Amino acid sequence: MITTQKELRKQFWQQHPELTGRMRTRCVSYGDTKTFPTDTRCAFVDWLDQLHRNNEVASDLASRATL
Repeated sequence: MITTQKELRKQFWQQHPELTGRMRTRCVSYGDTKTFPTDTRCAFVDWLDQLHRNNEVASDLASRATL
C-alpha cells in the first residue's frame, strides 16, 4: 500500500513513461501558479482513482494527493 504523496508521485512517473518532455514540465497557467498540462493532471487523477478503488491507497491520501 502506498502511504505518502512522495511515493505516489514516484510510482506515477514510473508507470507513465509515455508522459515525456512538456508533459512532465510545469507551466504557468493561472496567474503565477505553475501546474502540469491538463493531459498529465487527468492521467494522474484517473490513475489515483483506480488505486483507491483497488484499496492500494487510503481514502485520506487519495483525497489530498497532488501531483
